[in-house]
Amino acid sequence: MTTNPTPPDDPTALGDRALENLSFIRNTMERATSFTGVPGWGGVVMGCTALVATAVAGRAATPDGWLRVWLVEGVVAFLIGAWSLGRKSRRLQGTAFTRPARQFFLSFAPPVLAGALLTAVLWQAGQAQLLPGTWLLLYGTGVVTGGAFSVRAVPLMGVVLILIGAVALSWPAWGTAGLAVGFGAVQVAFGLYIARRHGG
Repeated sequence: MTTNPTPPDDPTALGDRALENLSFIRNTMERATSFTGVPGWGGVVMGCTALVATAVAGRAATPDGWLRVWLVEGVVAFLIGAWSLGRKSRRLQGTAFTRPARQFFLSFAPPVLAGALLTAVLWQAGQAQLLPGTWLLLYGTGVVTGGAFSVRAVPLMGVVLILIGAVALSWPAWGTAGLAVGFGAVQVAFGLYIARRHGG
C-alpha cells in the first residue's frame, strides 16, 4: 500500500514564520537590554556648568537674577544631555530610539515636568528657598525611575540626589550649596564613572 508523501510546506508561510520569530527575538532582546546610552562625559559637562551656575547665581543681586541663572542652566544642561545621549546611543546601539531608551525617557520625564510646574508654583507663593531641594528631589526621582532601564550606576546617582534634595528641603539655607553638590559634584563623579565603565 502506497502512502502519499507529506506535501512540502508553503515557502511563503515558512518565510512569514521566520520573520515572526526574528521579530520576537529582537523585541525580547530589546526588553532585556539595559539602556546604555546615558552619557558619562555629557554628565561631566553638565556638572561643570552647574558649578559655574552656582558661582554666577551666588553673585546675583536679586532673587529674580538667581532664578534666571538656574533656569538658563536648566536649559543648557538639557541641551547638553540630549545631544550627548543621542550621540552615545547611536554609537553604541545604532539608534537613540530603542525600547529601553523609550522606557528611560517615559520614566524620567514626569518627575522633571512636575519639577518645572512646582518651580512656578513655589516662586509665585514666595517659597523660593524650597526650590533647590525640590529640584534635586524630583530630578533624582527621574534619574531613579529612568535608571531602572539603565546601568546600575544611574539609579544609584538618583538615590544620592534624592538624599541631597531631602537635606536641602529640611535645611533651606543650604539649598544653593546643595545644588553645587548635587547637580555639580555628584554629576561629575558619576559621569566619570559611567564614562570609564560604560563606553563614554
